[in-house]
Amino acid sequence: MAPKFGTSGLRGLVTELTDDLVAGYTRSFLAMCPVGSGLWVGRDLRDSSPRLAEVVIAAARGEGVAVTDCGAVPTPALAMASMAARAAAVMVTGSHIPADRNGLKFYVPGGEITKADEAAILAGLGRKAADLTAVRRSTFDLSGEWAARYRGAFGRCLDGMKVGVWAHSAVSREGLVACLEALGARVAVLGQSDVFVPVDTEAVPAEVRARFVDWAAGLDAIVSTDGDGDRPLVADATGRIVPGDVLGQITAALVGADTVVTTVSANTGVDLSGRIARVLRTRIGSPFVIAAMESAGGRVVGYEPNGGFLLGFEAQGPEGPLPRLMTRDSLLPIVAALIEAKRAGSLAARVAMEPGRFTVTDRLEGIAADASAALLARLGAGGLAAFLAPLGAVASVDRTDGLRATLQGGAIVHLRPSGNAPEFRVYAEAETFAAAEALMALAFAQVRDALA
Repeated sequence: MAPKFGTSGLRGLVTELTDDLVAGYTRSFLAMCPVGSGLWVGRDLRDSSPRLAEVVIAAARGEGVAVTDCGAVPTPALAMASMAARAAAVMVTGSHIPADRNGLKFYVPGGEITKADEAAILAGLGRKAADLTAVRRSTFDLSGEWAARYRGAFGRCLDGMKVGVWAHSAVSREGLVACLEALGARVAVLGQSDVFVPVDTEAVPAEVRARFVDWAAGLDAIVSTDGDGDRPLVADATGRIVPGDVLGQITAALVGADTVVTTVSANTGVDLSGRIARVLRTRIGSPFVIAAMESAGGRVVGYEPNGGFLLGFEAQGPEGPLPRLMTRDSLLPIVAALIEAKRAGSLAARVAMEPGRFTVTDRLEGIAADASAALLARLGAGGLAAFLAPLGAVASVDRTDGLRATLQGGAIVHLRPSGNAPEFRVYAEAETFAAAEALMALAFAQVRDALA
């Protein structure tokens, strides 16, 4: 599959991300989108990322653009720093997908690019950027600044807590440890790897979940992120993983949001909580969330079921302000969950205070796009009710992104191809974890048999 824009950035097989292709997209981005004071470039820890970052840097310098090479750094830390410098940024990362794939995430000085920007980049392939000048920043510690953001707002809010950090190959691991220790937590580093580990925070494999249960003894929580650090992974003191959309609900309450923008795939607990004046739903992908947040204005936040959280206003912590950050971030929901766990006595107790709506997600890998499209077309043309009959009667269908069927009784099954990889995703929502897992098992078997 040729590299293309998905739900968040340009993605493709490493073998297809040639120097010419990467340089062409970089030049088009610089020509068609605002650059501000220059270009900041970061990368994750997969083996292919250093080469691709070098290509981006060389292409930008060839166009006369001043470049700040930030090295290995979490995506939200890069975005936060480049926005503060009024500069554009490119993050070389494949996020959570396997190491044989990689990609580019583009940021204008105001934040993550929109779908309109993506269209402009595609239209501008082959054009040249105008010469720009900027003052290069010679020394920096972006991970440290990322951590300092939360210390300034919340102080030593985690004194007395012991937290495990699953380090794996996340580029965010040092910043995450630094942040938690600055907030007062004692940190145990777990499972660091020199080999890239793809971590999808929406579909955590059974062997990882089992490892969390083994690690959890004596800890208040276990936390981690995906490879580039913009999606959180949080488990309670028993090792049970808290879904990303539940983290979003908890974080929205902590910062005092009155409007939440989330995707159609997120669970309905935020609607039932009674804390939020407005809930707006979009197609899946942070560009859609960002566009709706900008239209909504006010005390608005955004999140997705992967847990990545966007803060659309300046919030106030007990120690100081928490500035707006319009890019998907993992640290804020991690910190919020731990603060709320300390207040409630445990993270499990805090999660139990949320409405009883829980989502389980899984994916079939290696599914060609045409096979996914054919299945959705068949089900969308009238076959969905019969397809889901073993799970229950269909009460309504939302076609915002894929097919999201609400069953009689309130459970939900959502079928959707991935926008980033040859995968087919299945979501199940129910009133308890156990019910959602049981519904997922049935739905996943249906989809697997249909695509076999």
